Amino acid sequence: MKTPVTVLGLGAMGTALARAFLAAGHPTTVWNRTPGRSPELDDLGATRATSVAEAVQAAPLVIACLLDYASVHTTLAPLDADTSLLRGKILVNLTNGTPAQARSTGEWAQRHGAQYLDGGIMAVPAMIGGPAAFVLYSGAPDAFERHQTTLAAIAKTTYVGSDPGLAALHDLALLSGMYGMFGGAAQALALVSSEKVSPTAFTAGLLIPWLTAMLGSITGIANDLEYGAEPGAAGSNLAMQAIGFVNLLDASVAQGVDPALLVPMGELLDRAVAEGHGDEDLAVTVRLLQEANQQAN
Repeated sequence: MKTPVTVLGLGAMGTALARAFLAAGHPTTVWNRTPGRSPELDDLGATRATSVAEAVQAAPLVIACLLDYASVHTTLAPLDADTSLLRGKILVNLTNGTPAQARSTGEWAQRHGAQYLDGGIMAVPAMIGGPAAFVLYSGAPDAFERHQTTLAAIAKTTYVGSDPGLAALHDLALLSGMYGMFGGAAQALALVSSEKVSPTAFTAGLLIPWLTAMLGSITGIANDLEYGAEPGAAGSNLAMQAIGFVNLLDASVAQGVDPALLVPMGELLDRAVAEGHGDEDLAVTVRLLQEANQQAN
């Protein structure tokens, strides 16, 4: 008998999670605020709970996948009237949020006698159950070890630490990298399209090979952050980059393309040079971002 699971929330992602658990043979109870959502799950063998309390009681492993943390707390609020309902359960929250929200929810679960795992889903719904999807987990280590095989039914599992906020931190860091990449790609495509250059030909022939080659530089930035930069001036130093970066802004304006996505990076390069880091490489910009946040606090 495979571990029974409960899935709270049947949006696109919650439905995909429930479908994957069912496909892997796990008895699956589902609950959604709007009854009858995702009727195809009924044919796959899901059991529908009529209340959150009933759903939680149905399985030792309770998966929440909702719009945001406010939705999670609204959904779980009825359990405050009887804190025994979660006692001995494992609450796995796969809702996107911040580290602070994850830690607060973990404290709430602990007060209700439950072990807590927070998770960051690094996939879109169509990828769930497939080889490319993975989920980051943090929180109770013994709960993760006990149910890692069950959780692997939805995606590869990556445990990042006992602090419940670490999964959200890693999740948002990865998404930051993704959106930064997409922002740069959008700027590049806007520029070439301003001259009626084929965006598909540019992307396949130049943009993707160029970005792929540049990905190796990220390892060097990480190494400089952790171990310190090699002595001497960087080969592609910030003073040179700051001068050349102005051309990106000027060309965007001249082509009728909004340079708003590029302006913050240009300002960061100028700041690095002004503060005496002109001979260094991009790793110093990470430290400047951290310093700016510390000064703001």
